[in-house]
Amino acid sequence: MNWKTEGLKRFDSIFGRLGCLVAKLMVNPRKESHNGDPRILVIRPGGIGDAALLYPALSELRKNFPGSRIDVLAEKRNGGILEGCPFISDLILYDYRPHETLYGVMKRHYDIVIDTEQWHRLTAALSYLTGASVRAGFETNERAELFTLPVKYSESDYEVLSFLNLISAVTGKNHEFDENEPFIPVDAGGDNALAQSISEFGKSKKAVAGMFTGATIRERRWGVEKFARLSGELSAEGIGTVIVGGGADERDALRFKEIAGNEHVLDFTGKTSLMETASIISLLNLFVTGDTGLMHVAYGVGTPTVSLFGAGIQGKWAPPGDNHIAINKRVPCSPCTKFGYTPPCPYHVRCLSEITVEEVRESVIELLSYSPVKSN
Repeated sequence: MNWKTEGLKRFDSIFGRLGCLVAKLMVNPRKESHNGDPRILVIRPGGIGDAALLYPALSELRKNFPGSRIDVLAEKRNGGILEGCPFISDLILYDYRPHETLYGVMKRHYDIVIDTEQWHRLTAALSYLTGASVRAGFETNERAELFTLPVKYSESDYEVLSFLNLISAVTGKNHEFDENEPFIPVDAGGDNALAQSISEFGKSKKAVAGMFTGATIRERRWGVEKFARLSGELSAEGIGTVIVGGGADERDALRFKEIAGNEHVLDFTGKTSLMETASIISLLNLFVTGDTGLMHVAYGVGTPTVSLFGAGIQGKWAPPGDNHIAINKRVPCSPCTKFGYTPPCPYHVRCLSEITVEEVRESVIELLSYSPVKSN
């Protein structure tokens, strides 16, 4: 994964700068302000986590512009968590017929464009090319010159707050965030098959913990063997395990069950959509994972989390609130991720490898002892 992200970084460094220059030569943004219900475009490339943490900002945007069309431009890998979002009018995926899609976006005559990308320049160029009279985005590099409302970005602020700062720039208001309230609405009704299977699985157990063992970046993987051993130890405490993930995680799921034992594990890996996975997680008593997109989803649907941190910035990305524990060994070389890029680790991912199964088990037991236990 690292070579891909590094390649993208270099591509944006060259062509993104060029795109910013060309955009300013090609378009003269509209000067007029819209007095009615403005047409709004929110740009959100990237992974699942950023899209999940965008929900509070989209909610505030809808409250302030109840009659407006609010579209989100995303991509296939993160669009799934935004499907059915009640705060938006349309979800546009730019990696489906990209030239045709992006040309159509530029011709929709948006009045307000909010670019939530933190670093890459090409989204800022697209914002400018829409001709919108109001354009908000983070001023992290040359991209700042293309916004009418450049917004400062801090790598120490929780990302939900960073996104809300963009909305504040547009509305002129301060938008609050309750860190203990769920913000991703899901359908977790007891009459559907997913809910029934979890209910049946949990009948003879004290609690049910979810786990996601994967990560797109090697430096954020704790290891499927450790997760499986954790599941085995929790089963001795009467706690069952539900594992989730996409098709790419199915091999790890098989390995997990070989170690942990099928009788203690309910496996949904590769069997559900992203929003169905969110619904599953909302029904669990607790969720354990590394610094991943599903960690943010779990927080968004209101499920307590035990998260494992190393390369990522805990203050920026770890779930805040009362029912969440982040385990971080704070080795001298971590965090090493900057603007979404994690360099290859020369130390065998020491930041995660030093986290033991026992201390994660203790955190799970601690969290379950004072978190409200959902009935199964």
